[in-house]
Amino acid sequence: MNSPKNLVLSSYGGRGDIEPAVVVGRELLRRGHDVLIAVPPNLVGFAEAAGLPAVGYGLDSGPILELQREYFTCYSRTPWKLREISRMARETEQFAAECWAEMTSTLHQISAGADLLLTGLIFEQPAANVAEAHDIPLALLQYFPCRPHGQLLPFLPAPLSRLLMAGNDWAAWRGTRGAEDAQRREIGLGPARASAPRRIADRGSLQIQAYDVLCFPGLEAEWDKWNRQHPAKRPFVGALAMASPTDADDDVASWIADGTPPIFFGFGSVPLGSPADTITMIADACRQLGHRAVVGAGGTDFGALPQFDHVKVVGQVNYATIFPLCRAVVHHGGSGTLAACLRAGVPQLVLWTLPDQPFFAAQLKRLKVGAGRRFSTTTPRTLMADLRRILAPEYLERARGIAARMTTPAQSAAAAADHVEDFAKLASTL
Repeated sequence: MNSPKNLVLSSYGGRGDIEPAVVVGRELLRRGHDVLIAVPPNLVGFAEAAGLPAVGYGLDSGPILELQREYFTCYSRTPWKLREISRMARETEQFAAECWAEMTSTLHQISAGADLLLTGLIFEQPAANVAEAHDIPLALLQYFPCRPHGQLLPFLPAPLSRLLMAGNDWAAWRGTRGAEDAQRREIGLGPARASAPRRIADRGSLQIQAYDVLCFPGLEAEWDKWNRQHPAKRPFVGALAMASPTDADDDVASWIADGTPPIFFGFGSVPLGSPADTITMIADACRQLGHRAVVGAGGTDFGALPQFDHVKVVGQVNYATIFPLCRAVVHHGGSGTLAACLRAGVPQLVLWTLPDQPFFAAQLKRLKVGAGRRFSTTTPRTLMADLRRILAPEYLERARGIAARMTTPAQSAAAAADHVEDFAKLASTL
């Protein structure tokens, strides 16, 4: 048993973005550590419902997630609308600056005297700066392989892939350098001399990879070499998911049992731009294919829309319970949903909107257990074609084979907590 530690966790984004940190925090709390988690104000209730002491930091994440959806939709569908794209880019920059300032201030306050600070993937810079200012160890939860590596773009030579990813890190730092240095001055630090990822690695921070290694073949071997050559470690623990029962599970399972296995559709916490068109397209495609559908509402209001006998709209459900009862799953490409599908052994179709999601879709295609397409270019015709493809028997057979190789939620939570405990213990002896 490790001696109890004072641990501060922080994570920003939508529910799916902060869930990995909530899972780890809950496991660390169960092991007897003092845990406090900082999340967007609109998700404090979610963290507290999971049993964690929580504080709000930054701004509500709902508006920025919606703005990001609009931005990338406009950028991909109508790139000639430069004025509209520029306006949304300016709004994003303004939001980020205000959010960053508030996050830094809050984290600096609550992290004083902590034994370790753990942060999620989005807005890692404030946590890195605060950990440096307080001279405490920093751990990160990364549900996407965001550090430079040679596996993300398999059609490119590995050295070029690494170079492009490193160049993107540098460009992002140069674009936000002024704002970051201003925040660093507020907490007693000098100007940053390198990008946050570089500084994080140089401090020997723990970088937990919260996804299953089979999603990116070759990455484990590449980062085994990294782990041997650098003080910063990048262990794989598998996807971190709560897998908690919900009030709707029994009703949904009963509806499913009354007929053939349905196709599940869910698009995450970011509201859809046209829910009426989406639900009609789903209903038409499933009717023509002879399937029923369950639609997870997520962040979209489907209340005042057309009703269909073969389509059931539900609220939050436990993916670990419901997905194994379905024939296939169509979703936005979030790492947590993707992992839940792989664990359930069902084929999946990713209709993506945000920039990290097509990379996961590409891995599904490589594994031959799914397909992907940009949501904004999806039509009734393409949806039917994509569904016919993933409903082929060989996709289901391969998906079931992969399910047997996946970590379980309990294994992943335990492994992540082990790494945090060991890292905190090691840091305390240095």
